[in-house]
Amino acid sequence: MSASVYERVLGERFAELDPTLRRYCGVVPAGQVGRGEGVYAIAGSRWRMLRPILRLLAARDVLFPERGTGVGLRVENRYDADGTLHAVRTFAFPHVERRMVDAMRVERGTLIDRLGARGGLEVALDAEVRDGGLALTSRRIAWRVGALRVPLPPIAGVRVTERVDAASGQQHVDVRVRAVVLGEVFRYTGAFDYRVEDDRAATPVSGRGRRGGEAAGNGSAGT
Repeated sequence: MSASVYERVLGERFAELDPTLRRYCGVVPAGQVGRGEGVYAIAGSRWRMLRPILRLLAARDVLFPERGTGVGLRVENRYDADGTLHAVRTFAFPHVERRMVDAMRVERGTLIDRLGARGGLEVALDAEVRDGGLALTSRRIAWRVGALRVPLPPIAGVRVTERVDAASGQQHVDVRVRAVVLGEVFRYTGAFDYRVEDDRAATPVSGRGRRGGEAAGNGSAGT
């Protein structure tokens, strides 16, 4: 496999990305893993009424009900032989770790991201380069049940921004989920360092991210 999912959808525009982002968005060779570690400045949802739904989604490794600041960050990227990018994002709250899992591939020239351990939530994304950064915007969302695909009405959208801080050299990510009427319902944003190395068991999340989380009364982080 010679090209990553981002290279395939961006084409010549891929060269306009900051060199640090080109490394992150480039292909990860077989037998290796792309690993990032840092801190999420903010992670979670401020809407208490959404917690029952977010708990259900947490069981599927899609979203989660906790909310905090200074949350430990770990991301691991691996490619399949068929060109699918598999990513696992770990959020280390003071009393619980949450994961977000997704598989990204290119279908008919469109970037398709399937979220969750079973890939049940499908998001089609538009990708563009802006001032050396990467911007992803959802075009449509659907539920996948086996081979059945059920389009969802346009009541929610996702925007992802990846950029590099010129001073620190760290990569910054900002992901926002917005819903009709409610506005922003979920967000995580943070900075991390990224490297590609020989694949091995994931290392523990740094304790840097464990300070500052907001603890809920039941012993898990939240507000």
